[in-house]
Amino acid sequence: MRLEGKRAIVTGGASGFGAGIVRKFIDEGARVMVADINGDAAKDFAEVMGWAAIAHRTDVSSSESIAAMVKAAHSEFGGIDILVNNAGVTHLPAALEEVSEEDFDRVISVNAKSVYLTAKHVVPLMKKQKSGAILNVASTAGVSPRPRLTWYNASKGFMITATKSMAVELAPLGIRVNAINPVAGETPLLKSFMGEDTPEVRAKFLATIPLGRFSQPEDMGNAACFLCSDEASMITGVALEVDGGRVI
Repeated sequence: MRLEGKRAIVTGGASGFGAGIVRKFIDEGARVMVADINGDAAKDFAEVMGWAAIAHRTDVSSSESIAAMVKAAHSEFGGIDILVNNAGVTHLPAALEEVSEEDFDRVISVNAKSVYLTAKHVVPLMKKQKSGAILNVASTAGVSPRPRLTWYNASKGFMITATKSMAVELAPLGIRVNAINPVAGETPLLKSFMGEDTPEVRAKFLATIPLGRFSQPEDMGNAACFLCSDEASMITGVALEVDGGRVI
């Protein structure tokens, strides 16, 4: 019960890595808001997870939506101890100059601007508490970029740099900020990363991962739980690679 009594928000929490993080947090004793753009999926998943979970439809690219999310979580829980910025999108693999402006704006809004918006609304509460843990789900793409995903890579590089800068600024206030860098995993975004999902494409991708498998939601849940728990009280500003050796 490493997170017993903790109160958490997980964005993009209704599926993929986010759902793995929600499950692990609840297993370890936390109460969790499942915040997701798909409100029905969030509600269904929260019902499955039981009394410890609540759902909230959230558009992480909207300041108004983030404000409502934080207000609802604070009202329900009485405080917020953990924020996980997991919601993310990508553009389809393409030459960098061929990615549409619409796709670029969407990637930057969901992957980068959301970190600013959640900080704007959550950090003041954590400052009052003089405690808190923020976890940004970045990517190996921000460390070892793959061709034809340039703007996605850049958005994850933003998350990693933001994590380190936030950690330095907020450390004196008792707030820790870390990131995890998964490799592509068995999530709804996998096909988008690869362009197409065929046995041949999977085999080619897996050949770049020394441990020979994709990241699983459970892998992210385990890493997130440690970094957000008191066991990691001396860890801030790290971007932990949970990637089977992909970036070595």
